[in-house]
Amino acid sequence: MTGIVVLGSTNMDLVTYVEKAPQRGETVTGREFRTIPGGKGANQAIAAARAGGDVLMIGAVGNDAYGTHLRSTLEHSGVDTDDLRTVEGPSGTAHIVVDDEGGNAIVVIPGANGTLDHLSPGDEGVIADADTLLLQLEIPLAAVLAGALAARRHDVRTILTPSPARPLPDELLAAIDLLVPNEHEATTLTGRTDPREAATALLDRVPEVVVTLGASGSLYVTRGAEPLTVPAPKVTAIDSTGAGDTFVGALAVALGEGRPMPDALAWAAAAAALSVQREGATIAMPYRPEIEERYAK
Repeated sequence: MTGIVVLGSTNMDLVTYVEKAPQRGETVTGREFRTIPGGKGANQAIAAARAGGDVLMIGAVGNDAYGTHLRSTLEHSGVDTDDLRTVEGPSGTAHIVVDDEGGNAIVVIPGANGTLDHLSPGDEGVIADADTLLLQLEIPLAAVLAGALAARRHDVRTILTPSPARPLPDELLAAIDLLVPNEHEATTLTGRTDPREAATALLDRVPEVVVTLGASGSLYVTRGAEPLTVPAPKVTAIDSTGAGDTFVGALAVALGEGRPMPDALAWAAAAAALSVQREGATIAMPYRPEIEERYAK
């Protein structure tokens, strides 16, 4: 099993399902409300564990009922939570509206995640023992940078999902091996609206880039080679929440197991395709046998 450490957020997703998301000033009637464990860090940890990785989570939850539930969910999915801290105050929450076309809009309240602004004693040793470190941007940037630099010191592969999208310092990107933005995030980082142009521009700052394209699959670029587009399976999306995190978690497992990048991307796409056919983020993430079956089709 490939060893994966996730340094990132844990949130409780408060999800409302509606026919059509409200416009500014508009009130609509929803059809369902659900409380689902999530957060980009926890999502990627659970996705990687279900895909067959040996996963450890570095993060923070509050000393509230959500915190207890989040920790239990991670452990139930096979994620090691020894480095998941419990702090005073509320856990992070994400307030999500999902429409009947499977699209979503999200507001994140950091809560306990906001306290994760540094590595604690022992965290660097945990990172050093891993094959891959997964990073996102729902925790303070200082901790993301500290984790990336620790991974670089110990030759651990770093994969960064630059979400929520924001400009990033060169010091951080110089410590990243693989950047995985979606189209919007790639545009935010480069000012280029064309995914191929944005991905190519990012190669000035990182050695490898995968731009996720939703139903169109993914675009991979690396220095000195032609861009590669890998299609996604054709499915009907019910809820795209967490699909990107499912993709990244599965991709980390596939690369850690030594799959060539084209195969790894196709395998990750199979995992993401399964997740969008179910409601919710973590509860929709597939297990390895399901991914293998979908990939084989």
